[in-house]
Amino acid sequence: MLALFIFLQISAYSGIKVSDIPNDKGEAISVEWKLSSADSSVVYYNILRAESRDGKYDSVGTVLKGSNRFEDKEVKDGKPYWYKIYAVSLDSVFSGFIGTEPSDSVMSSAQWFNHKRWNVLILGLIICGLALLYIWLAKKGVPLFIRNIPGLEAVDEAVGRATEMGRPILYITGLGDMSDISTIASLSILERVAKRAAMHGTSLIVPTYDPVVMSAAQEVVKQAHEEVGRPDTYDESKIFYLTADQFGYAAGVDGIMLRDRPGAVFMQGYFFAEALIMAETGNSIGAIQIAGTPATSQLPFFVAACDYTLIGEEMFAASAYLSREPLMLGSIKGEDYAKIIIIIIIVVGVLLATISGLSNVQNNFINNFINWFTPI
Repeated sequence: MLALFIFLQISAYSGIKVSDIPNDKGEAISVEWKLSSADSSVVYYNILRAESRDGKYDSVGTVLKGSNRFEDKEVKDGKPYWYKIYAVSLDSVFSGFIGTEPSDSVMSSAQWFNHKRWNVLILGLIICGLALLYIWLAKKGVPLFIRNIPGLEAVDEAVGRATEMGRPILYITGLGDMSDISTIASLSILERVAKRAAMHGTSLIVPTYDPVVMSAAQEVVKQAHEEVGRPDTYDESKIFYLTADQFGYAAGVDGIMLRDRPGAVFMQGYFFAEALIMAETGNSIGAIQIAGTPATSQLPFFVAACDYTLIGEEMFAASAYLSREPLMLGSIKGEDYAKIIIIIIIVVGVLLATISGLSNVQNNFINNFINWFTPI
């Protein structure tokens, strides 16, 4: 009698709730049901789905007892589906459908925007707005201050020193290829160095790790010579492909340093374990060295062995710093102010969370402020 009572409770129970999952890309339906008092006798629930109310119901998944929610992620948007839930027990007497009727029909659909991520939209608009504002100001001729970057200020000094000593300039683009943003930034700095070298008639040597970088470097240096009116001094043979072997490249660069003894060495790009080998060799020959890399693991070696070091994003700001082009300059200023806003938000959030924790008082304003910046 007890078994029959439990079975009747399972079978008579109704109310399967189905809905499209909000704030998603579609192709997903949520199925929920209320657990009956016989849940302790159930092993798992089998979720059945059909494409018509009276059609064939096939299993699309299972959940263990105690669970009353399932997400069906194998559906098509705009197509109606019906669901049934079957409770399975080791004893067939306790098995049966949840409710006497299938669920209502439901269709999935994709949403254009996740409404739980308004914070991302608002911060994105603020950051983009700041960038556009400062680009507009730069184009209007409003002077925009960018702090001095000693490594870039020293470019002319390094080229001048090599010229006075009658020695060449060695420029190393690192071990990145043309898909590496640090290599692109390096070529921007190379353009400035090449222009100064061409103006002073100083030889510029550029050994590369990648043949595509070699071709790009040749074009950059050639254009630099043409822009300063010295196309005749451009020597393509001084910009060459060395090797794609890491330590073979380091050995080749060290050989060039010891043979040609450059007066200035520029190491700009992405570097690995070979960084210290080349920097120490350049230091031993008495060259003025200006290094720059986003590789944080190599920065200590450059700081120790080089005269100037561009740390991280200082490399990426080099183009704007050297060219003062309004589009680049405005982007840098907008990015700086966006960082200030983010830092202020973080500090305020930490202070509010600390105050709330110390006072052990739940404040709705503090909780809402913290939750608003919680990533979804």
